[in-house]
Amino acid sequence: MEPRVDPSQRIARIASHLHPPTSQMEEISLLRRSDCRAKGGAPGFKVAILGAAGGIGQPLAMLVKMNPLVSLLHLYDVVNTPGVTADISHMNTGAVVRGFLGQPQLESALAGMDLIIIPAGVPRKPGMTRDDLFNINAGIVRTLCEGIAKCCPGAIVNLISNPVNSTVPIAAEVFKNAGTYNPKRLLGVTTLDVARANTFVAEVLGLDPREVNVPVVGGHAGVTILPLLSQVNPPCSFTPEEITYLTDRIQNGGTEVVENFASSHSCKDLSAVTRGRAGNLPARYGTVCAGPCRSMPVTKNIYVSTHNGMKYLFSLATKYANYLLCVFINFFELY
Repeated sequence: MEPRVDPSQRIARIASHLHPPTSQMEEISLLRRSDCRAKGGAPGFKVAILGAAGGIGQPLAMLVKMNPLVSLLHLYDVVNTPGVTADISHMNTGAVVRGFLGQPQLESALAGMDLIIIPAGVPRKPGMTRDDLFNINAGIVRTLCEGIAKCCPGAIVNLISNPVNSTVPIAAEVFKNAGTYNPKRLLGVTTLDVARANTFVAEVLGLDPREVNVPVVGGHAGVTILPLLSQVNPPCSFTPEEITYLTDRIQNGGTEVVENFASSHSCKDLSAVTRGRAGNLPARYGTVCAGPCRSMPVTKNIYVSTHNGMKYLFSLATKYANYLLCVFINFFELY
């Protein structure tokens, strides 16, 4: 027979997400896995979203709260976190939600986490390139990654903040300086390019997008996004005009959204992040490379490591790169 729990203690625990602790030590004492179990009583993952009050962070928080694999969800931002936390916490799913506001509570938000997802930063506005975001978002990512290296060095880190081709290498350098770098635990989120490719190809073929799978490799900006149209499932063929149209639209999908949506974020379907879904392709992750290959810029190369240990380096400048391989990129630093 389970010991009787004081009603006041139960109420305090349920409401704790509205009053985050003021010290890291206090938060650690609350993060016992036995106290935070997913629906059905099984232990779950502890997930933190950094930038949870933004245009991507809020729908992402909802998706993670719906995921039965998650037992504890920490929402961190520099503004508006209490309101977002209260809203998300009202969902009738198993994950416990806690909010953290501002730099003084960053370490408390990170303590004990298994997965960190970072959509923090400013969105791209009309007329801006992803490179224009660098001066602002690079500093934000650096600060957050310094906290991660200190509080949860073993966590998996998923970077959404643009420009992803640049923020991933920045995070890698921060972790290297802290001695915590693990290339298999630092990933740039490029699932959006796959979703767009599936949708656009389905439109051309007249199919249901849910039944189409288009492998996309490379980076997450312009010509570094490489849809492998020769490897579409179900098998099909395209005219030269269709290949040109699809490649251009997939590579510039972000620009299309920015120009039509003013300064707002696009909404990314990131549920695949917490499910760990990578499709049925031979490589283990679809990500952005962590650094330059000798003297060539990172945005000009793709590096692929397959399950059988084979490793390949391809230049995106090659005319036939679209037809070279059908795999996702595994995240490793290039040498």
